[in-house]
Amino acid sequence: MSKPAEPLIFFASAAKGLVSVVAEELRALGAVELREHPAGVHFSGDMAFGYRACLWLRSASRVLVEIDQVGAEDADHLYVGVREIDWTRWLDPGRSFAVSFHGSNYSINHTGFGAQKVKDAIVDAFQTRHGRRVLVDPRAPEQTVHVHLSGTRARVALDLVGGEALHHRGYRQIAGDAPLRETLAAGLLWRAGWPIIAAEGGAYLDPMCGSGTLLIEAAWMAGDVAPGIMRKRWALQHWPQHAPAAWSALVAEARQRCDEGLERLPPILGFDRDSRMLPVARDNLERAGLADHVQVMHGAVETLKLPEGLPPKGLMLTNPPYGERLESAGNMPALYAALGEAMRRELMGWEAALILPKDAESWHLGWRAFRTHDVFNGALECRLLRFHLQDEQRLAPRIEDDGSAARLIRACAAMAESEGAQMMANRLRKNLREMSRWAAREGISCYRVYDADMPEYSVAIDLYHDHQGKRWVNVQEYAAPPSIAQEDARRRLREAVSVLPEVLGVEPGQIFMRIRERMKGEAQYEKRAELGVFHEVREGGARLLVNFTDYLDTGLFLDHRSTRHWLGEWARGKDCLNLFCYTGVATLHMAMGGARSTTSVDMSRTYLDWARRNLELNGLRGASHRLIQADCLVWMGEAAHAGEKYDLIFLDPPTFSTSKRMQGTLDIQRDHVPMIRQAMALLRKGGRLVFSNNLQRFKLDTEALADLVIEDVSKASIPKDFSRNPRIHQCWTLAFGQ
Repeated sequence: MSKPAEPLIFFASAAKGLVSVVAEELRALGAVELREHPAGVHFSGDMAFGYRACLWLRSASRVLVEIDQVGAEDADHLYVGVREIDWTRWLDPGRSFAVSFHGSNYSINHTGFGAQKVKDAIVDAFQTRHGRRVLVDPRAPEQTVHVHLSGTRARVALDLVGGEALHHRGYRQIAGDAPLRETLAAGLLWRAGWPIIAAEGGAYLDPMCGSGTLLIEAAWMAGDVAPGIMRKRWALQHWPQHAPAAWSALVAEARQRCDEGLERLPPILGFDRDSRMLPVARDNLERAGLADHVQVMHGAVETLKLPEGLPPKGLMLTNPPYGERLESAGNMPALYAALGEAMRRELMGWEAALILPKDAESWHLGWRAFRTHDVFNGALECRLLRFHLQDEQRLAPRIEDDGSAARLIRACAAMAESEGAQMMANRLRKNLREMSRWAAREGISCYRVYDADMPEYSVAIDLYHDHQGKRWVNVQEYAAPPSIAQEDARRRLREAVSVLPEVLGVEPGQIFMRIRERMKGEAQYEKRAELGVFHEVREGGARLLVNFTDYLDTGLFLDHRSTRHWLGEWARGKDCLNLFCYTGVATLHMAMGGARSTTSVDMSRTYLDWARRNLELNGLRGASHRLIQADCLVWMGEAAHAGEKYDLIFLDPPTFSTSKRMQGTLDIQRDHVPMIRQAMALLRKGGRLVFSNNLQRFKLDTEALADLVIEDVSKASIPKDFSRNPRIHQCWTLAFGQ
């Protein structure tokens, strides 16, 4: 009885990031004794299994069969070790060969030198033992010996693939820009779970299919097509141990499986915005035998619409263009945002995966990746991002690190052509024409140009001109009603901001946003950032500072513009008091209106410092302009006890307030009567109290204040640019009766 042949040791080489995928493929093929290596996977098996690996491995670059390991302390040891190998088992002397050498040590530090020593050893071995010289062809060899040097040992192997690596499937003659290697495409599909999704009947989509590589690899994987089926030349056919019958049987089996598998393919679709790529993709599909099985269509990501009747689940895997290779780096955020929106609009419930450069700002997609894998597309370090397209995996919009909405707006640029965005742009242009003429007549440099005019686009947009005439934009998002789905609100916000640079004539970095976030407890009153960037603007003759990033508000309530104008007119020769003074803009108007003195009270040191800066910017300083840090409710009692009196008082309290520095809480509806009484105790006979608040459902208790002369000036106090929301604040003047 003959002794069974010893199993052969094989090595499947792989690109960085694909080694573990190749190992999984080998296990699926039935390989045993797997050992992963940084450059590939070692496995054992008989000759037929080595053939199967060559024919069926999708992600591997080459398949080698190990010949021997030899000592390589120096070049002489390497030469001797290689020459002693029985090369008649491995090389056909009638066929040309070459040597591929990798690695180095202290003695052999040049791969060309190492390859030369190995080549000489093989040539000399044939000459010495068999009296014949083998043909060497370094350019187009029919057989290739691979040598990997590590330390003092060299691993010698024979390439069973030969010539071009396994990524040359034979179907692609023309490639688009930044193409994926076929082996990488297959590895990404494997990583993204496509074999399982396809087996369950899920569809496949590539919305930026280019020359169709991912489409073909997806179809071949789902259709059980051997990736080596079209290859015409194999080095293994020149191997002295080649078994033609075993090879032919495997090829015949692969052809049969292909015919059967393609009949049960799930839907596989490709789109590309570049119509020039569609003929290329179709030619490749035809060569791959898939012309009747895969659809490719013209279409951009921004307008992606899937055909009816697709399965409810599937996989989208795509390779967006890279700025490194294409002239598109500036458009990447917009492209990612459009792709993320298409995922939300068309693919909810699917799986998705993208290969992006390592440093790509993938947050523009608006989705949270549940898994990432490091891979290399050639020399470019990339990541494969994987997504479950479920509502809970969506991300909120982000703003720029400097507080501006520049990145978000650039990301949304592609949405500016949508029907909704154009509707928003038209309304904004109309408002801007009207408001800018009115503002110019009135000498107003900061005003509202849009205030949720259309319920679908529920934002407020304020335009600020600084003292140099440069425009700045502040956008505030209103809370969407419960009837509006969160994803619809996000989409509409992106559509709205996409048109701002063009319509308002500003750069994205000049646009700032207050994006709705859920906040709890005192967090809603905290600073938003610590950038400390202020811009000087004008209101009437007053110079004042606004901040678009650090706080919940800019420091200038535009809806109180008319009220501040009145205060300035009424202040001449008066002692004026500003309670809950905020940034002191009302104080500034009273002071510039000729007030004899001003007193400003607020609990916030930050706001008082801001008020001081506003006053000093206009040359107002000294004892006649007091700034007091105190709880206004406590301070009024103490001031009344001290006998302080004022001729003009502005009382504009918050709707609700609580603080560690405050005694109890403030609820304006509950507490407004005693608060007004306290303020009136500081008012001189003949004086005037201006009381305002922003609670839309507020009702002044006129019965409890019946002894006072009260005039509701709310309607007159609302400027033209806030007329769409007449209850943005309410305002009264109060005085003592005769």
